[in-house]
Amino acid sequence: MNFKRFGRPAVIAIAAGLALSSCAANEGAAPAADEASASTLTGTLNGAGASSMDAAQQAWIAGFQTANTGVTINYEPSGSGGGREAFIAGGTDFAGSDSYMSTEELAGTFASCAPDSKAVDLPVYISPIAVIFNVDGVDELNMDADTLAKIFSGAITTWDDAAIVALNPDATLPSDIIHAVHRSDDSGTTKNFTDYLGQAAPDAWAEKASDTFPFPGEGAKGTSGVVDAVTNGTNMIGYADASQAGTLSTAKLKVGTDFVAYTPEAAAEVVAGSPLVADRAADDLALDLNRKTTNPAEYPLVLVSYAIVCNEYADAAQGELVKAYIEYIASAAGQAVAEESAGVAPLTDQLEADVAAVLATVK
Repeated sequence: MNFKRFGRPAVIAIAAGLALSSCAANEGAAPAADEASASTLTGTLNGAGASSMDAAQQAWIAGFQTANTGVTINYEPSGSGGGREAFIAGGTDFAGSDSYMSTEELAGTFASCAPDSKAVDLPVYISPIAVIFNVDGVDELNMDADTLAKIFSGAITTWDDAAIVALNPDATLPSDIIHAVHRSDDSGTTKNFTDYLGQAAPDAWAEKASDTFPFPGEGAKGTSGVVDAVTNGTNMIGYADASQAGTLSTAKLKVGTDFVAYTPEAAAEVVAGSPLVADRAADDLALDLNRKTTNPAEYPLVLVSYAIVCNEYADAAQGELVKAYIEYIASAAGQAVAEESAGVAPLTDQLEADVAAVLATVK
């Protein structure tokens, strides 16, 4: 990824002093427990948002609070949309979101931010989205974007449909009705899923990427709700952050001419080759993910979760707490914690450095 937008005068010095900002990020990393007494940070941070990253957030919180015993951090996995709404209204100090802020959101005001200050999207979490299924007599399943789009829009309704059979000639597919489960709440996972379908299967999926699922059907709240529905139902299919797929079977997706299983490494490859979203502020690191890849080393159904923070807080002390916490979770140490606890892909070295450079300016 090329960090091309760091060209504005206010940010030039950051790129020039990237080594210094990397040191700042390391200072935010949680040291060993016996070093915790060295921390002078105190206070409470409240965050809310993506349920997909809840496992990682709980691991990050435990690590940070162990090293900073005077700090309490709360994270409510209310969904990406709910997290952004709470942050914009001033109900939280930061948001976690599987989709970056919209143009409309950026044009508004942020209650926790200093006057005339805005918020920025900082990628901190990379994970594949798994297509999870529970189908009688089927342990392995191949899917392409076109067929997935037709299943989730309701155009394909039975498991023995010719399109599914053609992709799975060796499977014994039942003639039963497909129960496709989507998120019922505003969800960044849904936005990434619908973005993938719209880009990779435009003839079958004409809807725009959206936090709200655009078709009727069987809905469940939160990542855990979708996983529970697929686990406990019959002839089910759904989508969820791969870190929470548990023991459910997961489909392989057609990429080019191959069928590709999700891996953290394949998700990271897509992110590494994706540019920043155009026409945004220089310090906003929203990514335009490449869903149309034909490279079988890449898994295109991926989400990037962002920490959404003010670039200047109305309460400077609260800003310092947010800065220290996000520096930790975006550092090599914090990413290792997420990789171990949730099986997600760590940020690339370049993306880690870019996030550190932006955080150096947060106050």
